[in-house]
Amino acid sequence: MERFIQLFADFLALVYHCFDRIVIHGYLSGLSRPEQVVYFFRQVLGIPMVSKEILSQRTNDYRDWVEAYARNHNIPMEWAEKGTRKEDYVLPALRRMEKKNAYGVYFIFKSMEQGRTFRIGVPKFPTQDPNHRILAHQRSRFTHYYFYIRDAVLGPILVRVASFFPFHATYWLNGHSFIEQELKRKQIGFRKNDNAFLAVDSVDELQAAADRLSAEIIGKQLDYWTFLLGPKFSKKERSQMNLSRFYAIAQIEYCRNFIFKRHFPIHKIFERSCELGLWRLTAHRISEIFGVRLNKRLRGKLATVIEQIEHGHHVFRAYGKNSFLKQYEKFSRFLRNELCSNNLRDFGLKKGLNHLDAVRKRFQIITDRFADCQAPWLNVHVDFPLLQRLALPVTIGTVRYPGIKIHDTRTIRLMEVLLHGGTTLGGWTARQIHEAVVTTFRLSEKTYGLNQLRYDLRKLKGHGLLERDGSRYAYHLTAKGVQVALLFLFFHQRLCGPLANSRFHHKPDPKHCPKSKLEVAYHKADTAIQDIVDLLAAA
Repeated sequence: MERFIQLFADFLALVYHCFDRIVIHGYLSGLSRPEQVVYFFRQVLGIPMVSKEILSQRTNDYRDWVEAYARNHNIPMEWAEKGTRKEDYVLPALRRMEKKNAYGVYFIFKSMEQGRTFRIGVPKFPTQDPNHRILAHQRSRFTHYYFYIRDAVLGPILVRVASFFPFHATYWLNGHSFIEQELKRKQIGFRKNDNAFLAVDSVDELQAAADRLSAEIIGKQLDYWTFLLGPKFSKKERSQMNLSRFYAIAQIEYCRNFIFKRHFPIHKIFERSCELGLWRLTAHRISEIFGVRLNKRLRGKLATVIEQIEHGHHVFRAYGKNSFLKQYEKFSRFLRNELCSNNLRDFGLKKGLNHLDAVRKRFQIITDRFADCQAPWLNVHVDFPLLQRLALPVTIGTVRYPGIKIHDTRTIRLMEVLLHGGTTLGGWTARQIHEAVVTTFRLSEKTYGLNQLRYDLRKLKGHGLLERDGSRYAYHLTAKGVQVALLFLFFHQRLCGPLANSRFHHKPDPKHCPKSKLEVAYHKADTAIQDIVDLLAAA
């Protein structure tokens, strides 16, 4: 990330990183398994037979309590209609709470959804205990309650509680809301828009507030709201059973935010990043960024895509297993790199909420790698003196190395393979590189032999674009080599033009633009590029 910041240091207003969206599941540890439910009703409550009516009675009690709570506190409660975006629907109620500077529940939605519960069956054969019943897990459709809360510590959060045994709960919260509450408490001025801080009086205080979000703070607030809004248990029941909640992370996002100064062409940077990301982020590089080993047993997918969320709003995604990295820009003000995980096991992490610090450290490393991977791509510009120097032969000691021409097809193919090849930390041997070039471009041994490759490697090494791994005959590009390879491929692939236009812009409509003008425009562009190539070749 440091290289990325150095590259745009003069144009950045502030940089910070934090947790974004966090989804947490809350399980009742003492009622998660069928045998625990049987023990609860038989031994704790003294009910000899567990039946559907017994479980339904607990559901009815909780439903009556929720309706009484909403009625006594004047909280609107409605059924969620199909197609309604809940967050937008309850936004006016949240604004009224913020205007009054009040905290608590401000809206309740009821929704019929699939949830986890128990199925009760009668044994096929007679048993010694006539009250014996078989309990098994199943998924069925029943009522869920969505409690929209404005919390004094975490800010706006959402709690969903299932109305049937075992009363699973799900929590949604946002790290930016926690930071906002912390900055208000310390009376630090800021400007926040669309889940991002665009300006702040103290960047250090902003980052310190983001780092203070911990499992202890989250767990304490979730315990409070679960005890207040969750299903009710008596003191006797709590003393004889473990009815505390176990919190597990279901989905988590960690973001790095680069806030640019006004009037900076950030959209062009994002376009270039997407162009090269689609082209350069192969499965090997994605596996390196995510820190996973690439093999045939790897589950999930390794891919890069560009999605259009809405008109003019694109998101670049790089998928790895059950997680993905995404990048997008908004308001021409900030660029965000975000890592989203739906299964922490992909990174060798545990899903318990008490492992939140380990998740933060690991996600910081991955987002750092992503930013460092993009920095060299965005730092490439047309350096004509460099191309002229490469075209001239160089002499090192008594050895003379010929020049490298930008229109040399063999060199361009070799550089493209070396750019994509990052699977071996110790570099590639000449035979491995030769096999990759021949396979990639479908060449025969006669068309491009191993000795011809060794000659090309010798040229690149003489110009400082390639280096050996110690004393081994294994090669990889230097930092200068990566820059030159990208520059050569810009001219050869024309990445700045057709790919960007096809992804981000609409092609000119012939109805509104005469065909002759289109032909003239494309002819001028092709002629200009060819003139540059001829000029460099002549130099």
